[in-house]
Amino acid sequence: MLLCEIFHFIRRMLLIMHKEMILRLTKYYRILHKLKALGLERVFANNLGDAIGVKGAVVRKDFTMLKIAGQKRGGYDISSLISDLDAILGKDKPQKAIVVGCGRIGGALMRYSGFAGDGIHITAGFDVSPSACDSENCPIPIYPIEKLEAYIKEEQIRVAIIAVTETASTEVYHKLRNAGIQGILNFTPIELKAAKTPESPPLIIRNVNIALELEHIFYELNIAENSSITAEEDLH
Repeated sequence: MLLCEIFHFIRRMLLIMHKEMILRLTKYYRILHKLKALGLERVFANNLGDAIGVKGAVVRKDFTMLKIAGQKRGGYDISSLISDLDAILGKDKPQKAIVVGCGRIGGALMRYSGFAGDGIHITAGFDVSPSACDSENCPIPIYPIEKLEAYIKEEQIRVAIIAVTETASTEVYHKLRNAGIQGILNFTPIELKAAKTPESPPLIIRNVNIALELEHIFYELNIAENSSITAEEDLH
């Protein structure tokens, strides 16, 4: 029993480390593009670390794990780093995604112009009532939900964003899974989990609950305030 608990603890820690590393890689990638636009050709680990708020040793460790080599006195070649990270982050392939649920959150995501700068293209939206959506101010087409599965297969879409109502989330999830979607960003209050079966391809789900995130921020603020009050009382 103890060994089983230790195994699951280690597995959770590895998953957390993996997510943190991916987040750092995406930050490195953005910084490198900015440096290249400024005409720079080489960068040091300490420079990248300072730019994203970590130590240079963390940057070197990340690159060592990914078999990315640099020079002790010459740093890293920026163009080569960008090419390596392109392949690692999958940016050498079309990064197309769709939005299911074109209400306020879904509509805002479809109109957001910042995705293109990261090579992400929202190609279509789907809704039970396309005519009720603000399609005039939306730069991409909005289709009825009945066309969802056919569109995914025809356009070879791998990632979907769910922004439907709580009651519709499970049904939409199954439609996406059956159509071959491999990654889901879920904005509904329901926490979705990928059911693992031998015949099903791997599915990555990221649940984004805005209310919970705000609660977490307020909790941290309360902890900080209570700590400062306690410290002041101890001084008196």
